Amino acid sequence: MKEQFEIQVLICGAGAAGLAMAIELARRGVPFRLIEKAGQPFNGSRGKGIQPRTQEIFEDMGILDRIVAVGGVYPTERRYRDDGSFTDAVSIEQNEPTPAEPHQSPLMVPQWLTEQVMRERLLELGHRPEFGCELVGFEQDAEGVSVQLVGKAGEETLRVRWLVGADGGRSFIRHALGIGFPGKTLGIRAIVADVSATGLSRDRWHRFGDGDMQHQIFLCPLAGTQLFQIQAPIAPDADIGLDAQTLMDLVAQRTGRDDIHIHSVSWASAYTMNARLADHYRVGRTFLIGDAAHIHPPTGGQGLNTSVQDAYNLGWKLAAVINGAPAALLDSYEQERRPVAAAMLGLSTQLLDAHQRGDMRRGREVHQLDIGYRESTLALERPNPTSGPLAGDRAPDAPMRGAAGKLQRLFDLFRGAHWTLLGYGAERDAVAPRPGLHIHVIGPGGDIQDDQGHFRDAYQPAMGDWVLVRPDGYISAFVSAGAGEALEDYLARVGLDAAELEG
Repeated sequence: MKEQFEIQVLICGAGAAGLAMAIELARRGVPFRLIEKAGQPFNGSRGKGIQPRTQEIFEDMGILDRIVAVGGVYPTERRYRDDGSFTDAVSIEQNEPTPAEPHQSPLMVPQWLTEQVMRERLLELGHRPEFGCELVGFEQDAEGVSVQLVGKAGEETLRVRWLVGADGGRSFIRHALGIGFPGKTLGIRAIVADVSATGLSRDRWHRFGDGDMQHQIFLCPLAGTQLFQIQAPIAPDADIGLDAQTLMDLVAQRTGRDDIHIHSVSWASAYTMNARLADHYRVGRTFLIGDAAHIHPPTGGQGLNTSVQDAYNLGWKLAAVINGAPAALLDSYEQERRPVAAAMLGLSTQLLDAHQRGDMRRGREVHQLDIGYRESTLALERPNPTSGPLAGDRAPDAPMRGAAGKLQRLFDLFRGAHWTLLGYGAERDAVAPRPGLHIHVIGPGGDIQDDQGHFRDAYQPAMGDWVLVRPDGYISAFVSAGAGEALEDYLARVGLDAAELEG
């Protein structure tokens, strides 16, 4: 008899990665628990950049407007010379939206505010993290995972079907699995602190000691708060206090000014920069996401975003398998996400090198809109298109119009836990309806009209083409009218079997 599970998934770690995973499972009705070793939520700003691709994910989750409301745009950078003069420069590009890419500029949102919004969304979906609950042991077998927890009520043993490690760079789960975490220490130690300060304007990101790692210091006004974030490299063996007076002395020493006052410290950390990548993202019924799978320097604002995207990738796949899709679907998680993290580690390290040279410019390379999975086993093309996006690429947005006359974005059609199949001038009855698949026909006689040609421009389809979009907003299949059998085989492979209509 097949084992029954009251809880399908245990998520360990309630940071951004764990919260994103929980939201994705909650949206799909999967029973889970989300536990966090710490007794209360993280209260710092460590990951404060929300990249355009993550903004698209937050839009799908239903929280983007709230994220924008609690944050703001990156301010212009003010670079001070030793004589007190300065120049202003834009280091974070702010670009205008396009029909295919409606979010073009990074947002600044302190991490604690991002996670607060995510917890609120999770609560709307009927769940909350369990703080002060720690995973202290687990054993897995062919059917599930037996876990030992220690929480406020004491010890507990639980049987779950899957275990997800979102437990950070020092991951207990990664260590217990014996997964290697190769990489290197980058030889740079730094402090980061959220402080109440006066003496500087809040309309600029203030930078002193340009290009000199021994004297460099940044004071950035944190959007959505009255705080500044201090960032400063320190000697590898430095024993430095993180109280208000010590930080004010450091600011005075590195800026040459005595009019900048630190009144209080809400959060502070001294850390050594590393770049490391787990050898594997999965062992049996256990997965790693976020910092448990990859750590890197903070340059470029990639970490929190990559972590959220790990969860966004795994979440729909895990839910699909729990609901009956072939288990082989889960093999694509590591296959798709580990190369992304490897590239991200390289980019963050390159940006750190540029940072040390005084170059703080950040453009499209950090936006994560070009991340894709063309090499994935989930990418199908019949035949190979000669232009436009390919299977595995991010699915562009496109403003269009519904047959009833209402304006309609592709992202509106994608929003939710379902797959989306778009037929360009195709016959609607060529593909049978089925649970979990939304079918739309674009063009004459279809339910969606591409009056301004935005879909045509973004996807460059031929008449009769079908574009299948995954629940996480990537093109999974691009097939022509004559490849219907290949499309049907693909749908069955990912658990989307045709259903008989009654009546």
